[in-house]
Formats: sequence, structure tokens, C-alpha cells
Amino acid sequence: MFAKKLIEEVLCAAMASGADFAEIYAEQTRTNSIRFVGGKIDKIYDNFLSGVGIRAFSGTRTIYASTADISREGLLECARSVSDAMGEGDAQISISLTPKRVLDIHPVRIYPSEAPMRRKTDILKEACFSAQNYGDAIVQVQGTLADVDHSIMVANSEGLLANDRHVRTRIAVNAVASDGTENQSGSCSPGRGMGLEMFELFNPSDIGTHAAKQAMVNLGAGYCKAGQMTVAIENGFGGVIFHEACGHSLEATQVGVGMSEMCGKLGQKIANEKITAIDDGTIPNAWGSVNIDDEGNPTQRNVLIENGILKNYMIDRLGSRRMGMPMTGNSRRQGYTFEPTSRMTNTFIDNGPDKNDDIISSIEYGLYAKEMGGGSVNPLTGAFNFAVREGYMIRNGKICEAVRGASLIGTGSQILKDIDMVGQNLATGQGMCGSSSGSIPTDVGQPLIRVKNITVGGR
Repeated sequence: MFAKKLIEEVLCAAMASGADFAEIYAEQTRTNSIRFVGGKIDKIYDNFLSGVGIRAFSGTRTIYASTADISREGLLECARSVSDAMGEGDAQISISLTPKRVLDIHPVRIYPSEAPMRRKTDILKEACFSAQNYGDAIVQVQGTLADVDHSIMVANSEGLLANDRHVRTRIAVNAVASDGTENQSGSCSPGRGMGLEMFELFNPSDIGTHAAKQAMVNLGAGYCKAGQMTVAIENGFGGVIFHEACGHSLEATQVGVGMSEMCGKLGQKIANEKITAIDDGTIPNAWGSVNIDDEGNPTQRNVLIENGILKNYMIDRLGSRRMGMPMTGNSRRQGYTFEPTSRMTNTFIDNGPDKNDDIISSIEYGLYAKEMGGGSVNPLTGAFNFAVREGYMIRNGKICEAVRGASLIGTGSQILKDIDMVGQNLATGQGMCGSSSGSIPTDVGQPLIRVKNITVGGR
């Protein structure tokens, strides 16, 4: 994106007042989004973002500034503002950058930016009309097809100079069913770090049908009763509970400042021995994967919990300095206006020893959470509250009537101990995770699991 000599000059300017490390992050991102509402394509968005963020370190103190002015003078002005904020000084710095070859393990075959618009609108229409035509009770369908083409450059005062490009595609369909007196919704929103070849894996019609069927199930469901009970949580997006209730507590952003319930527990048993939890940014074409993180480090497969024992955290450069531990390739940010922090990539509970049929048959009375929705968590205490998007009662080891209005309430540290059965059908679900460094794509996942006792909110 920039001449090497200019990058070196800007880094030197950022360190002029005595910083011990400086970094430049540049991005060019094109986002395209198509929206379907009311039986037709409603809007098409095309957005291009370009800019640079510059950061300097002095120990564990950081100064960050960003600019959309990518001229030489604009970059130097931004660097000087960082240096001035860091303090006074007149350091003589010499930096020599060595371009780094980045191995692309997420190949793209059909770049959305190069595909005809008609091809993309046809995919979205197929999904949405499939939902719309599912049944007479479907009264509203909305859909979005979005693609992102994201190129970055990372350079730092240690000599790193790396460039990367990442493409993501996602479709989302939401359907509303009505019986004339009340409405219920259903949704489906798969995504991958791929181009339009993603729809060779996901049939658009099946996506729309899934959303409409879920809306119809919820329309005919009674309300879930509240109370303590055993719960089976299905695979895929069910992993959002581990992501939110436990994953954030394992990020150096919280651990490094003593604001996590997982502080100081390395090597300790924190979960049932059937639980092995992993964050892996190297899974080819996964939604949360990248070749390098936003500090230029290669991503890796990071075992967080192994057979119930806490093995590692997710650590960025600042967290590494605070904690005295190696970086793990987990530095991420929404864009150049955000300072990066430690974040998850593809985080999941791995397959376990139990058969899925045995998990359901072991529950005399409880809840089967087929699909989870959103929720909230406090990383300091681990307290969480998550909605169940589609749920069913379990009676005498059989999945029975559909219920709605259920939520799961607990703490991350407790649910890790109360998961006592782990199945063998690992799958992932896609989401956007928000934190101090913005909104980023992350995969969550797990096989079917059993929580022996948890508070279920309902009526």
C-alpha cells in the first residue's frame, strides 16, 4: 500500500519521543450489501473504507491515533501526534523493514466483487422466496447478502512488514409467522471466509426454509416453564454460551488487568474433564479465520482448556507485556480507527466421549435447546443470560413439544463444571462479536452437550 521507505519514516516519527515500539496498521476494505424486503430487492450498498492507525508503546502504556489522510504529510502528522502524546524526547531511531511472505490458507475462487450483481441478487431472492413460500402463515421475510473484501498492511519497529487479503461472505434470512393475533420469528445466517463458492456448500433455498420453519415452530409453541433443570444444548451456535460466558474471560484484555474470573488459574481444573476448548484461527475458510492477526502475527490453534484443565489464554502484544506470556495470534480490530485487543477467532468445545442419543435419553425431564440466540455476560463475574431461539421439552428421554420464551441463566465458571456429557457432532455457527476493539467476525461451536443443572428462565 505504501513505499517501504515511507513506512520506515513514519515509524521513526512515531518513536521520536522515546517509545520502545511502534506499529502501523493500514486497511482498504470494500463492503457490499444487498437487502431484500417486501418481496423485492430493496437496497444495495457499496462502501469503501481506507485509512491508517498508528500505535506506540512505552512498557504497557500505549498511544493510538488514526487518520483517513494517507498522504505522506497526513501519515507523518498522525505519527507526530502519537509521539507528542507519548512524551518529550528526541530519540534517534533507525528502522529497516523486511517484507514477510504471508501464506494464504483461505483461498477464494469466486470473488464477490468481481461477480455480476445479478448473480448475487438471484442468490438472495432464491433464499427469501423459499422462506416466503413456505406457508401461508409466513407474513414477512427480510434478507441480506453481504460480502467484505478486506486488505491490510502491518508494519512495526521490529522490522515486520506484512500484507494480507481476506474475503468473507454471509447471507441472513429472517422470517415472521403470524396466526393473526401474534407473531413469531425464525432466522438462518451462515457465513464463511469464502467467495460465492460458499453457496455450493449452502443451498440458498434451504437457508430460507430453515428460517421459515423455525418461525412456524415458535408460532405453535407454548411458553417454557421456569426453574432449575437439565438442559441439552445442540451443536453449532449453541457454542455462543462458551464464547460469551467463558471465552471473553480468557482474553488477555480482561486477564491482563485482573478483571477476569479466570485470572491466576493456569494449570488448574476449571471444567469437567470431558471438556476440551480450542480457539483456532487457522481453520481454512472459516468465518473467524485470518492468515495473520491485526498485529501481523500468524494465527494458531490454541488449546485453552484440555480435559478440564486451563492451559492458555488468548494474548495480544499488550497482554503479552502485561502477563509475561507469548502472543497467540489473537489481536483483532474492526478497522483502522480501533486500537486492537485480544479477541477470539473460531472458538469451540471439541468433540467428547458421549453418543448424542445417550445424551437425550439420559434426561428424564429437561429442555432441549436446539438453537441459541443472543445474550449478555459480565466478564468479571462470568454471569450470563442467553435466549433460546428454538427449544423443546424433554420427557422420559424423548424430545417432545416445542416451547418458546426460554432463557439460560448462570455463570461461566459454574457451567464449565456442570457440563457432564459432551457429544460427537461438532459444528460451528457464525456471529459478530462486539468488544472494545469493535465488531469482528467470530465462529462459535460445540457438539451436543448436557448441562446437568442450570436455571431456565420462562413463565
